[in-house]
Amino acid sequence: MAANTDLDLKWSARWSLTSRILAVNIFAIALLAGSFFWLDNYRVRLLDERTRQTETQAELIANVIDREGPEDRADVIADIGASSGHRIRIYDAGGALALDSWAVSEPTYVNRDPATESWRRNVARWMDQGIETVVNADPLPDFAEPEIDRLSAWSFASGIADAEGPVTQLALAPDRTPMVSVAVPLNGEEGVVLVTANARDIRSDVRAERLRLGIIFLAVALVSVLLSLFLARTIVRPLRRLSMAARRVRLGRAREVVLPRLPARRDEIGLLARTLSDMSQALRQRIDATEALAADVAHELKNPLASLGSAVDSLRKVEDPELQRQLLDVVQDDVRRLDRLVTDISQASRIDAELSRASFEKVDIGDLVGSIVASRDERGSNDGVRIAFGRPRSGSAIVMGDGPQLARVMENLLDNAVSFSPENGTVRIAATTDGERVFINVEDEGPGIPEDQHEEIFRRFHSVRPAQEEFGKHSGLGLAIARAIVEGHDGLIQAQNRDDSASGARFTIMLPMAQA
Repeated sequence: MAANTDLDLKWSARWSLTSRILAVNIFAIALLAGSFFWLDNYRVRLLDERTRQTETQAELIANVIDREGPEDRADVIADIGASSGHRIRIYDAGGALALDSWAVSEPTYVNRDPATESWRRNVARWMDQGIETVVNADPLPDFAEPEIDRLSAWSFASGIADAEGPVTQLALAPDRTPMVSVAVPLNGEEGVVLVTANARDIRSDVRAERLRLGIIFLAVALVSVLLSLFLARTIVRPLRRLSMAARRVRLGRAREVVLPRLPARRDEIGLLARTLSDMSQALRQRIDATEALAADVAHELKNPLASLGSAVDSLRKVEDPELQRQLLDVVQDDVRRLDRLVTDISQASRIDAELSRASFEKVDIGDLVGSIVASRDERGSNDGVRIAFGRPRSGSAIVMGDGPQLARVMENLLDNAVSFSPENGTVRIAATTDGERVFINVEDEGPGIPEDQHEEIFRRFHSVRPAQEEFGKHSGLGLAIARAIVEGHDGLIQAQNRDDSASGARFTIMLPMAQA
């Protein structure tokens, strides 16, 4: 049998179903976690935009300072610093601090010391640092105010004299606030303007977005885990129960196992549970039928074997030729009886297997019975009994079935009817329909069936025959085989006595008609 390669698993073959469910849901969470990468890109764009904005402002401030006289510069940088929120410093040609907006007005921002802040802000900074590490953000240098405020203390501005434009540094304050520092040379005289901008608003915006995204991430993770557990409970647990029950059936405890049918579930697992339950019941019935057949076969074989053994033992002791001949006749009868039993038992044991492999086709009951009757007449199998067949209209009695098996049913019923009919008697066959089913009646002119034996006669090895009939000529399996075949075709077979004036038995077969 070819392997179902489309159902094979490669790298996840050893994973449990629960693990696969969790993996799929975690993968979806991982895709959501990718939003942190986008958010970091958003942070970088904001910082780049702020840097360009601060550079432009620094150049404008330098132009304004160039136009003002030395006596007015303090008021100018105080007003600009208060309106822009920046700290503005002017260094002279020697690099010494000449003016500081914070010295002539109030400070415009505060960089907090992390050691003095609450644990919540420390946690927020740790989370910022952790997220930036995960997304592999470019590290920024630490920002620190120089102890001696000189231009040379700012390492990034050391080459400002040779620069054609502003020189910029983006750094992080101790509280992880982005700090943008821009140095611009003054025109017409030697000196430098240093503008320092505090981008706390960017940090706050990015942190707020990260917080919202983190809350969404945790909520989705929680829902995904709960859904995974729910799926594991509704899928994995019933499958595990079914697997354990099937394993117990495989170990030979079929009668002890009750597979859950899960009647409330209308999904594929419920269908699987009911299918396995029906399969286990059918297996249990098959096992019981096999055991019963074995017991019946053993019982039926004992009688001819006992008779055969007794005749053989007697042959050793009898010297009279006439008695020896009679004993040899007994041996031959017992051998024929055993051969008939073995043949019928073989046919009975193969019926289920043959029906399970059979491909049902349309069968015209009129043609089937007509050919069987004609064949029996040619073989002379009717022992002087006439068979009258009321053939239905051609094409009116069509069923879906296995032709050879249905022919075996008719042969068995005709053999049974001929064996009970008197010499020169008549066996009548009629096939009719009611639009949904095909009815086949087989009537003989025998003594009929006792009222309490209408069902018993279909049991294996059960035979109700006149006492004067030759013993052992019939195995008692013909009607049992006929019922098994008819029921394998979703049909029904019944036995009753004729209800007309004549004596005899009537066997009725009901089979579903083939759909047009």
